[in-house]
Amino acid sequence: MKIVLLRTPPHSFKNQLLIICLVFGSGIALAKNKQNEAALQLQQSDKMIETTENIYNPDLGNGYYMNPILKGDWADPTVVRDGDDYYLTSHSGNKSIPTMLIWHSKNLVNWEPVTYALNEDLKSEIWAADLIKHGDLFYLYFPAVNKGTNYVITAPRPEGPWSKAVDLKVSGIDPGHIATPEGKRYLHLDNGSMVELAPDGLSAITEKKMVYEGWPIPEDWIVECFCLESPKLTHRDGWYYITVAQGGTSGPSTGHMITSSRSRTPYGPWEHSPYNPIVKTEKRTEKWLSMGHGSLVSTPQGEWFIFFHAYENGARSMGRQILMLPIEWTSDGWLRVPEGIDQAGPIKKPTGGIAVKGKMELSDDFSGKTLGLQWKMINGDIRERTSLRNGSLILKVQGDTPLNSHPVVIDAMNNSYQVEVSVFSEKAVKSGLIFYAENGIYMGLELDGSTIYRLTGNGYSRERITEVKSKDKVRFRLSNDHNDLLYWYSTDGGEKWKRIGFVNNLINWAGSTIRPGVYAVGSGEAIFSNFVYEGIK
Repeated sequence: MKIVLLRTPPHSFKNQLLIICLVFGSGIALAKNKQNEAALQLQQSDKMIETTENIYNPDLGNGYYMNPILKGDWADPTVVRDGDDYYLTSHSGNKSIPTMLIWHSKNLVNWEPVTYALNEDLKSEIWAADLIKHGDLFYLYFPAVNKGTNYVITAPRPEGPWSKAVDLKVSGIDPGHIATPEGKRYLHLDNGSMVELAPDGLSAITEKKMVYEGWPIPEDWIVECFCLESPKLTHRDGWYYITVAQGGTSGPSTGHMITSSRSRTPYGPWEHSPYNPIVKTEKRTEKWLSMGHGSLVSTPQGEWFIFFHAYENGARSMGRQILMLPIEWTSDGWLRVPEGIDQAGPIKKPTGGIAVKGKMELSDDFSGKTLGLQWKMINGDIRERTSLRNGSLILKVQGDTPLNSHPVVIDAMNNSYQVEVSVFSEKAVKSGLIFYAENGIYMGLELDGSTIYRLTGNGYSRERITEVKSKDKVRFRLSNDHNDLLYWYSTDGGEKWKRIGFVNNLINWAGSTIRPGVYAVGSGEAIFSNFVYEGIK
């Protein structure tokens, strides 16, 4: 700090002291102001939100990739190779129709959505499936949990068209198909049971019988349950390998695991791998929790990889995401993850292959003829209530609360993100932008006639925010800023934004998967335009 002395008459010593104190005091005040400004800059502010149009990309561009391979809620992966192409699908836990989204890749790292395989309403959640190729056909075996049976659909190509579902009339979950070199076909299910299939794979020709007891989990390990699930079968060098999930998928963060056993037949007796568990979260502090439900795949170059799901520590609301790890085979014929591989660090990409050109697009200007593959309807058939007209999404109204309105949602693909959409409502319609959790909790913004409301939780409780004019162009924005939910609205189509002075913390949503989307209740139609999704850095 610099002190300035001014020339004053000798008799003005008091004046000199006064001037020195004033200058000194001003310097202190200036320093404090700068300290306060610096402190304010460290405080969390909505001005610090920085968005990016790029959704998550696992490809590091240097020959390595980072997990997850698919970010978002794509649990229970099953993957199959056909020549140089790979196809993948996952479970569907929200009864949306169509469902069972098929993904395509040519290098196992970059994936593009191609079609939905199941196009009929079985009125059931679909859990862990098995996508396989046998002969010239692709088969997708899956459990309809709410109906207590398993189905199969077939297609000449994964891109479709897929057949109507055939009821196998076999109970259980998580089917896994295997065929012998002689052509006999079997379907394994949870709890170690198995049936033999007809040669065409469309029916069971035996009753279920127990053929596998699973790997004995050490008694002192903290797990949810024994829960022998998701058997996936691989035939290699005269051995049948069964890869299963054990320990429970949603319990303790270190409980879920992938184990392996082998036999000379598809039905045992089984020898457990000395490397079990093949994949498992060891500590609660790891990045990836509850790792399990593995599916093996080989490349044309002879490399092997295992796909599985996991929760991300601190981002459980993203759901169970898909990870991939390399697999090596020991000299005595066991599979294992190579030493030194860190599932949370850079991993060398598979040899060969190229990146597909497509990707999952989450923004939508609704200019196409049909809705994009990113959209799904909670507990409903999206084709029956949506249409596109003049660059807008037309949503037929249903229900009297957001909970029973069957929202139209997407799966976010960034830990932090924001969505926005323009909203037009008829007088008898209440519509808006919503964050919808799988346990029925929801929050968002609603336009009801000329009034904007903030949805404050389940039970359809609302907080009045402001009134709008008939000429106003209402646009809503919801920002998931590192688990803080910020609410915004605009009345001029998005030129200027007003943030509502209330912020929710999404961590308090009991770890449920959160999906952003739109909804409408009342009677008539709601109109939405220019849906924009952006990641937040």
